[in-house]
Amino acid sequence: MQPIHKKMERTLNLTPFAFRVKISLLFLVTIIFFLSSCGARRYTVKSDTKAARAADAMAQLQSKSLYRFITDWTGVKYRFGGLDKNGIDCSGFAFLLEKEIYGVTLPRISREQANVVKRKDVDNLKEGDLLFFSFGGNDVDHVGVYLNNGFFVHASTTRGVIVDDLTLPAYQRVLVKSGSVN
Repeated sequence: MQPIHKKMERTLNLTPFAFRVKISLLFLVTIIFFLSSCGARRYTVKSDTKAARAADAMAQLQSKSLYRFITDWTGVKYRFGGLDKNGIDCSGFAFLLEKEIYGVTLPRISREQANVVKRKDVDNLKEGDLLFFSFGGNDVDHVGVYLNNGFFVHASTTRGVIVDDLTLPAYQRVLVKSGSVN
């Protein structure tokens, strides 16, 4: 009695090599299907988490160059007076972002940046507008760049360059000015 694969070779009119290739491909497809079905569970992120909303704000940016700029700088550590990927401060980050993305040259210090901004209500902010904070008293001592939907990007002293939620009480209490350069 002949083995079944010999009968199948003759029935399919294939050479032994071609038959082995077809069987091997069939086996490979079966294995891939089996392995992919094991990973078919859908993992979802709650859409109301801060991370999901920050990701949504990034996805909704009108300027793709702004998106690339932010993703390129995200995670760079804070360094007072810093102006490169080894460390950057908030005003340096705003300075570089506005210059590279919008062609606007700002002063280097956040307090002076606030002086050249035309005041705008937070509800009327547009992508690229500036936000100024006073964590240490009356003077402006921190700056961020508005994105959309209540999110902004800044160089945090503790977390480095990050997209953050402007609606957090910690920011609401210390927001002193917002607006656009032109």
